[in-house]
Amino acid sequence: MDTLTMLQIYKQMLRSRVFEEHVINLWNKGYIFGEMHTSIGEEGIVAGILNHLKEGDALALDHRGTCPSIIRGIDPKSLMLEFLGHKKGLCSGNGGHMHIFSKEKLVASSGIVGSSGPAAAGFALAAKQLNPGNVSVAFFGEGAMNQGMLMESMNFASVLKLPVLFVCKNNEWAITTRSSSVTAGKLADRAKAFKIPAHELNGADVEKVWNVAKIAFTRARSGKGPTFVHATCTRPHMHLLGDPLLRIVNEPLKELKQVAGPLLKSATSSGGAAIQKRLGSLTKITSLIGKTAMGKLFKENDPLLRVKKRLRGEKEKLELISEEVKTEMDTMINEVLKLNEKIKL
Repeated sequence: MDTLTMLQIYKQMLRSRVFEEHVINLWNKGYIFGEMHTSIGEEGIVAGILNHLKEGDALALDHRGTCPSIIRGIDPKSLMLEFLGHKKGLCSGNGGHMHIFSKEKLVASSGIVGSSGPAAAGFALAAKQLNPGNVSVAFFGEGAMNQGMLMESMNFASVLKLPVLFVCKNNEWAITTRSSSVTAGKLADRAKAFKIPAHELNGADVEKVWNVAKIAFTRARSGKGPTFVHATCTRPHMHLLGDPLLRIVNEPLKELKQVAGPLLKSATSSGGAAIQKRLGSLTKITSLIGKTAMGKLFKENDPLLRVKKRLRGEKEKLELISEEVKTEMDTMINEVLKLNEKIKL
């Protein structure tokens, strides 16, 4: 990948990161209601894949659709208004952040785990029949690999040689459960069982993702069928903003004060499971908290920092990009605030 392409990709990732930082600020202040699942940490995977999209290609997204929506070119202002439930939002304020839809950009997301598989297969079937050469992409987490509809979609795509990329973003956590404790075998082997080529890589390395995506898109556009990409990533906010395990790590005295009593009571209760089993459960909970703390070492797997390191000889250009992105997103949030007079930052 040449330097110009890397700079373009860095700008795309930075736009998404700064946008989501504004989202976090609004969510923390209570202006965005309900759960909020950010894409922070997944930018390398998304940017590496989406930089091979052409006009007419389609995206089927999971509940972390913010980053791909921004990089695909959906207006940040309309997206932010949608998150706020505003009538001028992308979907008139009815979809929130999990149910994004753009007919113009051929982007659709859903909060149903695994549903991006059937949606992408449908997009790909339509492309094969009506617009040969176009491709669809399905983004999903590793937990979706245990959903039957995703497996059925992969089988369907393989049998019909559909032009689709199945992209698994694996952060090794299923909400607050370690994925390894609930998922058997290698995920790439599941794809290979359907005779789908599978690539495994570190999603924090956007250049590697870009190179693999180039191979996958070439295969799909030439009528050779689907590809499976298994990319690992680290999300600093875990499953969602306000993640319970992260709260314990960040504010142990405050959070443990609320849960310590009930946990000890359950461990010492006269009824229920054997004491050894209950102590074992407490040990597992302690282990999970410890592993969450290890996950705080985000800098090692931050895709933006990796690109900046790769471009350390382009300091002036990086600073210019940073200023441009900051100005764009500051302007966006100010326009949003004018439409939401009750919001005070």
